[in-house]
Amino acid sequence: MPQFSYRARNAQGGLVEGVLDCPDRAVAIRQIEQLHYVPVRIELIGATAPPSARSAKNGAVAPAKANAPSAAPAAPTQKLTIPHNQLLIFTEQLGHLLKAGMTLDEGLSVLEKRLKQPRVQQMTHALHQALVDGRSFSQALRDFPRVFPPIYVNLVAAGEASGALSDILARLVEHLMQAKNLRDRVQQALIYPAFLALAGIGLITLFITFMVPQLVGFMSQNGGALPLPTQILLGVNHLITAYWWLGLVIALGVAVAFRAFVRTDEGRIGWDRFRLLIPGYGRVIRHRYYAQFSRTLGTLMENGVPLLRAIDLVSEIAGNRYLEVKMTEVRRSVIDGATLSTALTAQKLFPDLLTDMMAVGEQTGRFAQTMQTIADVYERELDRTVKTISALIPPVIIVLIALVVGFVVYSILSAVFEMTHSLQVRPT
Repeated sequence: MPQFSYRARNAQGGLVEGVLDCPDRAVAIRQIEQLHYVPVRIELIGATAPPSARSAKNGAVAPAKANAPSAAPAAPTQKLTIPHNQLLIFTEQLGHLLKAGMTLDEGLSVLEKRLKQPRVQQMTHALHQALVDGRSFSQALRDFPRVFPPIYVNLVAAGEASGALSDILARLVEHLMQAKNLRDRVQQALIYPAFLALAGIGLITLFITFMVPQLVGFMSQNGGALPLPTQILLGVNHLITAYWWLGLVIALGVAVAFRAFVRTDEGRIGWDRFRLLIPGYGRVIRHRYYAQFSRTLGTLMENGVPLLRAIDLVSEIAGNRYLEVKMTEVRRSVIDGATLSTALTAQKLFPDLLTDMMAVGEQTGRFAQTMQTIADVYERELDRTVKTISALIPPVIIVLIALVVGFVVYSILSAVFEMTHSLQVRPT
């Protein structure tokens, strides 16, 4: 029977090698994945097989090689960016190649030749070279912080730990498409209000620049007094034109102070907690995390990752320091003997529906399947929330613009009526 030497990543990210007796390469890949390893390279043992592979027998894992860190990424790598749709294509095609039975090393090699966009080719080549140098895929992704967000890197790390990298990549494709659809829906919802906003700003500028000064000059000559709304409008106009620089300085100071605040650990935790409480926006963040938490935890548990390790990984995908701190407390409670549902309930981190369903899954022994069901529930809820918010944005903006334009028009008309009244009552 043919023998295949392999190189793979274990759940701790270590590099392991071994030999499998298999009828073909596809069977070898399945056996490696059953060991909860992520295959990096598989070769048929022949005249050029490495000595370490020849010495290992019947699927035994050879001692892991020391992972010498590769050279620090060049500065252009840190600053490299690619369009969102190119990231989506890269993730989707890599997932398809892994599903088709290719190793990660071979998949990246194929994509390096297939994807023609120069920056994507540069990125794919660097990722492939990092694997050759002995680094894990998730470690290589960290060299591109402006391409791969933390949630992407951490989910890939979870896939490497569980041996289900292709499933995680498919999940990432869904996440990227969901983010793109959300952004597209919001942009489409804002096109009409944006047009109205521009028209309103143009109308307000015309009134304040030409009509109001003429009315003021005319009424000053005739001794008329300006109504209060017109005086307020003129005061706002004077404040903007004479003290615009002060507003710019204040805005810059607030921005610098905010950045300094959120760079501290306490500031970051406080800000991330506040974000969860913002009406509408906070609901979207919470429901997205509930869905991601449930889906990822279910996937990890299905693939044999220990619960504590799974909690570490799902806490890292939050992208929210407040949630990460809370999940640290949850992990501590689980270590002390509490069930996960009980620990989450004590932290008041998740809704009762989620923890109740989780408790049922724990009691019935169908925890992983229950978490997938919970993820479906909150993904549907997230979609409904996004649709509702997208539908509310246009009328809210229209009402705000109508209020501003109405106030300006009322201020001008009040001045006209006052001037007309003063002319009528002036003695001849």
